[in-house]
Amino acid sequence: MDTPGGQKCPECARSTTKVIHGRAAVTKLPPVTAALLAINIGMFVLSYYLIPSLFVLFEQSNRLIHAGEWWRLVTGAFLHGGIMHIFFNMYALWLFGPQIERQVGSVSFAALYGASLLWGSALFLIMVPTGVAIGASGAIFGLFGGWIAASYRVRHTPAGRRLFRQLIVLLGINMFLPFIIPGVAWQAHVGGLIAGLGIVWVWQKVGMRRQAAGARSAVAVVAAAVAILLSVVALLLG
Repeated sequence: MDTPGGQKCPECARSTTKVIHGRAAVTKLPPVTAALLAINIGMFVLSYYLIPSLFVLFEQSNRLIHAGEWWRLVTGAFLHGGIMHIFFNMYALWLFGPQIERQVGSVSFAALYGASLLWGSALFLIMVPTGVAIGASGAIFGLFGGWIAASYRVRHTPAGRRLFRQLIVLLGINMFLPFIIPGVAWQAHVGGLIAGLGIVWVWQKVGMRRQAAGARSAVAVVAAAVAILLSVVALLLG
């Protein structure tokens, strides 16, 4: 539906909107997105420039995860291997994260990010049992998948159709990159993408109103639990 604030779904168009200063809306990041940016950038500075041993302690080394160091499923997503690696992931977080967080709430957004992270780590663990990976790409692809699911629902509108096409082209480029850039953990990308698509698709069934925030968070928590279960099964079978 067309509204003074742009195109919105019928539920959002009927809801009361809090008016804030335009400059604040552009410059102030929501809390979870801001915290994730700060943590990732801080960890990059510490690990890459000050304490390189953090890579040894926290990277997702699947061999060591099989040996019992389960925390690496999470901590590896907060390490990055260079300036371009951290830049592109944090730029994508800054680009995709704030609008999702403002739309669904900070708790639901944090649950989506965490579930996507775990799905990316789980699929990499399953498909590359002795592999090593670092980076937030699994979680970022979860946000990417969420945007694709949301834009698909409004593809019948001119703006929605244009956004959906742009995201599909961007997805195709990112899926092709592992064939020309060696060492890309595409399995984590796919895992995060699956999580983001699935979670946001269910969210749309649950509803995007504030009253449904608890249900949305529960959906993402269940998805995260499934990723943990898959990881446990991979470790038991491995």
